[in-house]
This record gives sequence, C-alpha cells and structure tokens, in this order.
Amino acid sequence: MIQKVLVANRGEIARRVFATCRALGIATVAVHSDADADAPFVTDADAAVRLPGNAPAETYLRGDLVIAAAKATGADAIHPGYGFLSENAEFAAAVREAGLVWIGPDPEAIEAMGSKVRSKELMAQAGGPVAGMLEPEAMTEADLPLVVKASSGGGGRGMRVVRELDALPAALEQAAAEAGSAFGDATVFVEHYLEHARHVEVQVMADVHGTCWVVGDRDCSLQRRHQKVVEEAPAPGLSEATRTTLHDAARALVKQVGYTGAGTVEFLVAERDDRDALVSFLEMNTRLQVEHPVTEAVTGLDLVALQIAVAEGRALHEVTGLAEPPVSRGHAIEVRLYAEDPADGFAPQTGTVRAFEVPGATTRFGTLTGHGLRLDSGIEGGSEVGIHYDAMLAKIIAYGPDRATATRALRGALDRTRIHGVATNLDLLRGILGAGEFSDPAALSTLLLEEKLADWSQPRGDASVVRRYAVAAALASATAAAQGARVLSRIPAGFRNVPSQPLTASYAVGGEELTVAYASQRGRLVPVGEDEATTAASVAADRVVLVHDGVEESYAVTLGAGFVDVDGPQGPLDLAVVPRFVDPADQVAEGSLLAPMPGSVVSVAVEQGQSVAKGDVVLVLEAMKMQHTITAPTDGVVAELAVAAGSQVESGAVLAVIEEAAAQENVEGDPA
Repeated sequence: MIQKVLVANRGEIARRVFATCRALGIATVAVHSDADADAPFVTDADAAVRLPGNAPAETYLRGDLVIAAAKATGADAIHPGYGFLSENAEFAAAVREAGLVWIGPDPEAIEAMGSKVRSKELMAQAGGPVAGMLEPEAMTEADLPLVVKASSGGGGRGMRVVRELDALPAALEQAAAEAGSAFGDATVFVEHYLEHARHVEVQVMADVHGTCWVVGDRDCSLQRRHQKVVEEAPAPGLSEATRTTLHDAARALVKQVGYTGAGTVEFLVAERDDRDALVSFLEMNTRLQVEHPVTEAVTGLDLVALQIAVAEGRALHEVTGLAEPPVSRGHAIEVRLYAEDPADGFAPQTGTVRAFEVPGATTRFGTLTGHGLRLDSGIEGGSEVGIHYDAMLAKIIAYGPDRATATRALRGALDRTRIHGVATNLDLLRGILGAGEFSDPAALSTLLLEEKLADWSQPRGDASVVRRYAVAAALASATAAAQGARVLSRIPAGFRNVPSQPLTASYAVGGEELTVAYASQRGRLVPVGEDEATTAASVAADRVVLVHDGVEESYAVTLGAGFVDVDGPQGPLDLAVVPRFVDPADQVAEGSLLAPMPGSVVSVAVEQGQSVAKGDVVLVLEAMKMQHTITAPTDGVVAELAVAAGSQVESGAVLAVIEEAAAQENVEGDPA
C-alpha cells in the first residue's frame, strides 16, 4: 500500500490530488519553484521541497530533481498530475527504476500515445475511425482548410489553422517552434480541419487485471484558440449509435495498447442529418484531464483514488464494489476561469489576486455527493499570478439532475463570484452560459465560441451599467476621504463652499476611461450630470445603494491604493483610479511597441537602425506557455530596441520604437 505521495505538479491539480490522499490517509509532498514558494498548494502538502528557479525547464520539468525530492522526503510514489512530466515516458520509467510507484500508465503506453502520429496508427489497427495525415508539399486549394498540429502535447500549443496555402509554410514554422518550446518536441503534422465539429472525449479506466471501464463521455467543444473553456458530462445531444461508436473505439484502443490507469480518448464528431455521424480520432491523453470533475460528478467516482488503487495493483471491482462502471446520472458542467484580459485580445494577465470567493460552493476538490457546486482552485485571495505557468486560475463545476438545471446553477454561481486584482474571463463565462446557442446541443461546435466571442464577452449590458459601478466607487471614495480627513472632519463629503462645478472622478475600465460627477446636496452625496437618473439611497465607505429606474442596487466597495474593487448586481469589476495629473515619466515615445503582457522575449528578428515594413516580425514574446508575435505597425526604421532574447518584461514595457518612414525622411532633411 502506498504511504506517501509526491505530486510532481503545481496549482489546482496538486491540491486536487492532495485532497484525495488526505481522505485515504496517505501523506503528501509538494515540489515548488521559487515563484510558487507561497502558493496554496505548497501549504496544502505535509512536506515541500524547493526546486531552485522559476521557469518550468529548470523546475517542474526536471525529473531528476523531482525523484531526488521523493527520496529525500521518504515518498514511495509519484503522481504527475497533468501537464509538465505527466506524459513523459522517460520520467515514468525513471520513477520506477528509482524504486518508486508511478501513479500512471506504463511508460510504453505513454510513449505510444505521446505521438499523435503513432497513436493514429494504433487506433487504425484497433479498427477505430482515423483521419489521414497529409503531405504539405502535395496540398491544393481543394484541401483547405488545414490544421497543423504538434505531435506531442496539447492545450492548443503548437497548433495552427490554415485557410490559405500561402500561409502554410509560416504556420508549420510557428507551430514547430511553439511545440519545441512547450514540449521539447518540434514534430508537427498536417490534416484536414473539420469545421463545425464537436470535440467529444471518452474517459477510460483500466486495471492491471485486464478490466477496462469506459466511464462515460464529455463534450469539450467550447474552445478559444484550441484551449477548452467549458466542459460537460455526459456529452449532450449525441445519438446512441454515435455514443456507442465512441465508447467502442476507446475501449478497443485501450486493449490494443495494453493500457492501465486513467486516460482520455478524444474525437471530433460531426452529426449529420439522416446519416451516421462523421467521427475522427484526435488523440489519447495518458493522464488525468483538467475536466475530470464533471465525470466524477455524474458517476460518483473519485478518479484520483482509482488511479492510486490501480497503481497499487488492485482491481477496479474490488475498490468500487461494482462489477461494471456506474451509469452516468444527472448532468455536470465545468468552466475554466483564466487570468486573461478580454478587452486586450485575451492576453494573459499577471498580478496579485486581491480577493477570490465563490459563494455556495459545497465542496472543494472532492466528488460531489449530491447536486451542488464544486470549486477546484489553485489560488486564494493574496495569491500571485506570474508569467511562468498556465493562465488557468480555477475550475467551477455545477451538478444537477439535468443540463438546464446545472446551467442555471453554474450561471448563478458565476454571478456571485468575487475576484479582483487580475483581469479574467468571468464575463465571457457568464455570457456563454446565458446564451441561447449554449442551451441547444445541436449548435455546439469547436468554432462556436470564436464566432460568438464579441456577443458573449459583453454580458454587462449597456454602458450605463458600468457607469453605476463607477458612481458607487466615486461616492464611496469621497465618503472614505471625508471620514479620514485630519482637519475639518465635520464637513460633509463632497462639500464645496462655492459649488460652481461638481466633483469628478475618473477610472480606467476594460481599456477605456470614464468620468463620473457628483456633488453634496444638503449633506448627502448625489450623482449629477449624465448620471442624474441614478440616485443614492445610502452611501458608506464600503457599501453604496443606488436607485436606478426605481430599482435599488447594492454595491460592495473595497478601496485601495490606485484601485477600487466593486461587487454589484452584474458581478465584480476592477476600476483603476486615473490620476488627475500625468507624470511625464509615464509618457512613451510615439511609435513605441509595448509589451501586451508580462513575458519572456524568445527571439528578436530586427536590429536597431534596420528598415521594416508594416507587418514585419519584430520579436516573439512568450507568456504562460503561449507565443505571441509582435509586428511593426507601420513602415519605418527601428529607432530603438530595448530588449534582447531572454529578456523578462512587464506588461506595458517598451520593447522597441518604430519611427515612421516619413518622419525619418524629415529628420534626415529629405526635401518634401
């Protein structure tokens, strides 16, 4: 029996495994980078070992250091979580060679499934549905659209959709570079891109005694840039014939490979009227999936506990008391909360999480025993979100008797969620769950979210909604300032002896600036100007009640240095205080290219003094495992180059300055 488990991972998955280990009476060990020294998962463990450095390549991807940590702490088993070393066959073999228990499939199975090319060959041998790979040199317009994929890894990294043949060479190069950086394997391949298909996956669990369970299926179609955003179980709207095809293919692949442990077999599915669905195998993930909680909710199983039991050599029927896998009951939906800014092209965000709360969560990291909410989070209030790791902050899961009930419960949970300090996709998640298309399984596809992104990213309503948040912030701030005054403290907030003009406050919200006006009337603060339609029923430094169209709305307000956090009827909103006077030091030169996010400069394609054309690549920035290309906004000359390959930059930092060609000619005295 396993006595102590080291989790070779971080964040919410480390906390998830620790939770099950505690329930089983198993001691736990965390490993952590310097950046993660104070992260919640570290304090969740019974013991922790530092991996010096920050970048994954020098910390979480150092298998030798992880194994040494296990030996130093007396751990007798290693659980890899997902990502990092979870699908590294060499690491799995090294764990076993060190005399430790590997909580995962055999290294041979990991190696076979780790290559999408090889896994397709094995699925074909098992008689499953497989799309053929294409030769880039032989492509014609008739083959479009295409998709370039990394042979190793996943999560959308090393993946590019190609709609014009001229773009294929660049897509191959970019995908290979990103795959090499993320997975250490730059191998990519090309296949037909099946548009408006659904992404459906099958959960499998197999023991060493030859038993293979198909533990239901999930729909993961709602994706952004090939990263999953919403997942649910069971996959809604599938015909029984299609479901049987998927389950049979997954089971056949497990048997073909001799697989043991937890795994996920993924497919693209295109349902067609009056015909069999078009099903195409994507890949097999030889690990636990991010979205495993929805399967746990509808089956009542603890998949981590089963992973541990299988690693101990126990039979599935012995552990569960079941002769067959449980039938899925009810419906579960999971959303992924990411640190990204919808107003800035969903660029990854960093910073301090000032507050995080999901009221009504009935369990954390554990299987729901009844209908309710589950929260799996890698962060708490006060956590730091850095540039080195994935942008996912938490997963929120709702389980109900049917899909409509689960959707309503999850939407309600998101409405009540409080998170401040970093921009997130919370509004987008609320927009998705409230959309009519989401309620119709027939409308689901891997392109749906991209197609509806503009509509679903703006669920707060018209501009007046945001203005009321700003009004609440301004009134609370004025009240706090008056209460904290060291002199003339008895003068009402906002009072002016000669009120020729109202008081104003300006805030930056979602990349835009807005100004609200207010005044003191008979000792009470009231909105004025275009906000006069809103009145203040009560004002305190931490709570403001506004009346709009006869409806009272309550706003909880938290004031800070340079920011105001407001929680109102439409959820949380961060407002950055705009100073009345701009510091000249904060101004940047015209033509400056600013870092859209904190990150590391992977490569620089230009030199100072070099001429560039609009759209030319200037440099490539990597943040949270994704690469972002920075291009020249206009024809001109690189007047300044502030970074080099390997440079670490903060959001808003000047990367380079491109001086327009016309301006350069004038400087050189070229006659007009």
